[in-house]
Amino acid sequence: MTTQTLLIELLTEELPPKALNNLGNHFAASVAEGLEKAQLIDGAAEYTAYASPRRLAVQVKNVKAVQADQKIVKKGPAVANAMKDGAPTKALEGFARGAGAKIEDLTIVHDGKQDVYAYEYIQTGKPLGELLEDIINQAVKKLPIPKVMRWGSSTFTFVRPVHGLIVLHGGDIVNVSVLGLQSSNQTLGHRFLSSGEITIENADSYAAQMREQGKVVASFVERKAVIQTALNEQAGRLKATVAADEALLDEVTALVEWPVVLEAGFEEHFLAVPQECLILTMQQNQKYFPLLDQNGKLMNRFLLVSNLQTEDPSHIIQGNERVLRARLSDAEFFYKQDQKATLESRLPKLANVVYHNKIGSQAERIERLQSIAAHIAKALGADAAAAERAARLAKADLVTEMVGEFPELQGTMGKYYARLDGETEEIAEAVEQHYQPRFAGDNLPNGKVATAVALADKLETLVGIWGIGLIPTGDKDPYALRRAALGILRMLMQYGLDVNELIQTIFDSFPKGLLNEKTPSETADFMQARLAVLLQNDYPQDIVAAVLAKQPRRLDDLTAKLQAVDTFKQLPEAAALAAANKRVQNLLKKADAELGEVDESLLQQDEEKALYAAAQGLQPKIAAAVAEGNFQTALSELASVKPQVDAFFDGVMVMAEDPAVKQNRLNLLNRLAEQMNAVADIALLSE
Repeated sequence: MTTQTLLIELLTEELPPKALNNLGNHFAASVAEGLEKAQLIDGAAEYTAYASPRRLAVQVKNVKAVQADQKIVKKGPAVANAMKDGAPTKALEGFARGAGAKIEDLTIVHDGKQDVYAYEYIQTGKPLGELLEDIINQAVKKLPIPKVMRWGSSTFTFVRPVHGLIVLHGGDIVNVSVLGLQSSNQTLGHRFLSSGEITIENADSYAAQMREQGKVVASFVERKAVIQTALNEQAGRLKATVAADEALLDEVTALVEWPVVLEAGFEEHFLAVPQECLILTMQQNQKYFPLLDQNGKLMNRFLLVSNLQTEDPSHIIQGNERVLRARLSDAEFFYKQDQKATLESRLPKLANVVYHNKIGSQAERIERLQSIAAHIAKALGADAAAAERAARLAKADLVTEMVGEFPELQGTMGKYYARLDGETEEIAEAVEQHYQPRFAGDNLPNGKVATAVALADKLETLVGIWGIGLIPTGDKDPYALRRAALGILRMLMQYGLDVNELIQTIFDSFPKGLLNEKTPSETADFMQARLAVLLQNDYPQDIVAAVLAKQPRRLDDLTAKLQAVDTFKQLPEAAALAAANKRVQNLLKKADAELGEVDESLLQQDEEKALYAAAQGLQPKIAAAVAEGNFQTALSELASVKPQVDAFFDGVMVMAEDPAVKQNRLNLLNRLAEQMNAVADIALLSE
């Protein structure tokens, strides 16, 4: 059976740019999936997604004009229950009637458990046109559209009004109706660079015709690559690098159909404004691409992506420069206005900034953060006065003009204003970095003073918000407590502080009775759970569980312990020792006795004497290794006692009839368990 390429295009009004690529990929994948399910393609679908501001399209290779005939097997009642006294039961008669068959037409097949009656027949394949309308409509319904709209007198809904529908199988139009539109082979090109309708000759010629006749680069991926290449070439010519993330590139790609990269500039005096402000203005408000020189400093040149190609682009460049000039003038004005007041003088205004109505204002938070940051700084061996000062100023930039306009700059502007106020560089950096890490993979604060303030800020949020009952549930976490916890844990893995002691200190800093009494224990458990999530990105689950079973309160040696357990697990003796440890723990739990020292005089059998001697020799070695942080040595020492452990369990009855002997053997196993679990609960490594 011959196959041809299938093309489907929805011609729309301008689609939302931040959602465009996602919409295009979803639409294409859903159409391909529908074709596969309808058995209109042999094997997996090979398809290309197209998405531009005014169209969503998909091109699928090797689509059949008609489904292949299918052998259908309808299974009925079991043979054992289908006949009675040589006559068919009502169940069998009902099955045959429902299948549209006679009793004699039925066959017997095995369904994996028993023989059943079945009706087998060949279903003639349906033509593509009969199936495609439903496939496209289902793909449209599945699109991740948060808000739909109606247009004209139509009752149909979509993310934007739809004005055209192409459905081509090879060169033939497939007759379908979608969103009130009848399929054709005609579309429109670029809104300004193309004129009149474009007739697509063949499903395979779509991309080339749109490019040549319509001045549209229909593929999102291709358009993005064109922009990226042009940006790099222009920046290279200026010996600069482009300051832009993937999100900006994606958004600009979604705004243009025929990208043209142009160079423009702005007056040098604007460079006196902190470059973060200028970059944010250019990227966020204007979708421009700032340029950095070889030292990472912002240049007064930038790149823009136009959707128009003209012989003389000067009017486009000048228009964009004029718009940006107004934006930069605003930023410059805000910056100059903010410098008229120090951060210290702004602190009273924080009393009017509500953090949470149950916890109070940012001014009240600042009071807590100062004492907490000083406490943490002392524990870190850092300058407590500097940490306290940085915490005092940390939120002052929230009431500046610049942060009011650009909330993303909180912390960053605090750093600049702290410098202008004559604060030390350490304090200025801490003011900026106390928000770090903001997200997974973000940099940690640089230095102990900044870390102290960052820990104070995140811990105060975690304990305070948790304590008033706003606990994360499911996908709801409005105060980002999970993210705060991961940031805290990453910092604590760098510095050896007691997690539980810190949480208690934060809890005690709140007015008595304000927070739930269970908050310290609940937040400690929450941190432990988040720690497991964090570590499982890099280590197997059983290794993480084994180390965390010891409920570590200091996390700076966590990585060394995880690596040591990972190495221990590879030893030939590891599995047997883990299993033995599990057995020891089970015996101790069942005994439920108060455990004490081993009485050597009560040791009766050679096997228990040998195990006692081995444990005695092991104890100082493991204690010394753990004290030195050499966890790998501590665990590898366990391998030496495997023979004695095996012999003990083979030849000794722990639960002896003599209560004193039984207790002594339990004491011996407890001594052994303490040494085996000095680094991690290795019982959790057993398979």
